[in-house]
Amino acid sequence: MARLNKLQKFAEIFSYPNVFENFHYEKVNLLDKNGEPLDLKGQWNKYYFKNNNPITLELACGRGEYTLALAEKFPDRNFIGVDIKGARIWRGATNALEMKLDNVAFLRARIEIIEKFFAKNEVSEIWITFPDPFLRPSKSNRRLTSPQFLKAYKNILVDNGWVHLKTDDPTLYEFSLETIGEEKDYLIDYQSHDVYAKPLEIEELAFKTYYENMHLKNGRKIKYIKFKYNV
Repeated sequence: MARLNKLQKFAEIFSYPNVFENFHYEKVNLLDKNGEPLDLKGQWNKYYFKNNNPITLELACGRGEYTLALAEKFPDRNFIGVDIKGARIWRGATNALEMKLDNVAFLRARIEIIEKFFAKNEVSEIWITFPDPFLRPSKSNRRLTSPQFLKAYKNILVDNGWVHLKTDDPTLYEFSLETIGEEKDYLIDYQSHDVYAKPLEIEELAFKTYYENMHLKNGRKIKYIKFKYNV
C-alpha cells in the first residue's frame, strides 16, 4: 500500500465503521462513517459492540498499540482507543480492521470532554499510555491524572473500576502519585518507578507501544501506577 499523507488518512477514516469522531468542543456530536450524528453515551455495547462485555478505554492511545494488544488478548472484552490525532487513529483503526478485531473501536475526540461520550458505570477500566506530561507548571492541569480528569473518570467508571498509568516521565509519575493520593475516592494498588527491573507482576505491562520502545532504547525507565475508583 502506498504511503498516505495526513489529509488522505483523515479522509479515509471518515469511511471506517470502527471510528467515531467529534470536531466541536462545545457542540458535542459524534459522527459515524456516513457523517451522520449519533449519541452513543450509555449505548456503546448495545449499538456498536452488540454485547454486554466490559469496556476498557485507552486514553491518549496514539497508534492504538495497547488497544489492539489488549483486544487480542481478551476477546471477551471491548476496547476503545481515544485520541485527538487523526493520523494516529487511522493507523490503529486500519490495523484493527485488518486483524478483524470486532471488539475494538476508536474515538477521535478531546479527552477533556470524555464524560460527554460515556455514561456512569459504562467503563470498567482505563489505560493511560505515555500521555503528554505537560512539563510546564502552568499546564499541569492538562495532565491526564490532574484532579479534573480524575473527577471525570469517576463519572464514567464502574465502582472499583481500575485505572492504569504507564509513563517514562518522572515528573508525571510523581505528580500522579500525589494527586491520586489526595483523592479520597481512589486507592493506589500498585506502583513502580521501573517496571522492568524485576519480573512483571501484571501481564498486560508486557505490551509495548511505539513510543515506549523508543524510550527504552534511549535508556529511560518505565513507570507504572495501578489505582481504582474505590467506593
